[in-house]
Amino acid sequence: MLVQMNLFGMWLFQEAVGFDMLSMWRAMGILAKLVVIILFLMSAWSVGVMIDRWLAFSAARKQSRTFAPLAAGALREGKIDEAIRIAERHKKSHLAKVLTAGLHEFQAHGAAAVTSEELEASKRALDRASAIVHAELKRGLSGLATIGATSPFVGLFGTVVGIINAFKGIASSQATGLAAVAGGISEALVATAIGLFVAIPAVWAFNIFTSKVEAFDVEMDNSSSELVDFFVRRSSAAGRK
Repeated sequence: MLVQMNLFGMWLFQEAVGFDMLSMWRAMGILAKLVVIILFLMSAWSVGVMIDRWLAFSAARKQSRTFAPLAAGALREGKIDEAIRIAERHKKSHLAKVLTAGLHEFQAHGAAAVTSEELEASKRALDRASAIVHAELKRGLSGLATIGATSPFVGLFGTVVGIINAFKGIASSQATGLAAVAGGISEALVATAIGLFVAIPAVWAFNIFTSKVEAFDVEMDNSSSELVDFFVRRSSAAGRK
């Protein structure tokens, strides 16, 4: 039904002023033009966030796949310094960012057996790093959600303005034919279409990126848990010596 309404509005507009983007823009009122500008700015911002998050997530995934086996091998051999150096070479990896904080905290206690309080300090360092990385991964996603939720209403505002202009056309021309309402109705439907055009990709991208962040969170939690187990085993081994 919505598609049929938009096609009907385009036909009305074609009958009134000729169907092309320039004619459409010229026929719009000031408020309608302002709505369209706002929607295009929202669209440009959301596309920028999508590209930024896609690049960041791709880099994090790629570097983490390289980092994880290298760091695990170094830790199995008890080489904490080597694991830290490996993490510093994978600065875009979400796992490297988290594990580096825990390794630095544990390393500060030296090679001797650490106390339960020192182990808790290492856990807190991992938790803080996970929270920071989580916030970095979610950067811009709240904006996508806001755009996805509000752009249809911005388009609806343009629709209301277009309907008002259609009634003004009827009042000024003292006629009720298509020519009297074509401009306002087309203006209204164009604003609705642009609002939906902006909202749908933003909502899709928000849902996709949110699921990826949740997957990253699980990976960070699992890696943190495994690192804590390593700290416990190393501390126990140092205490037996």
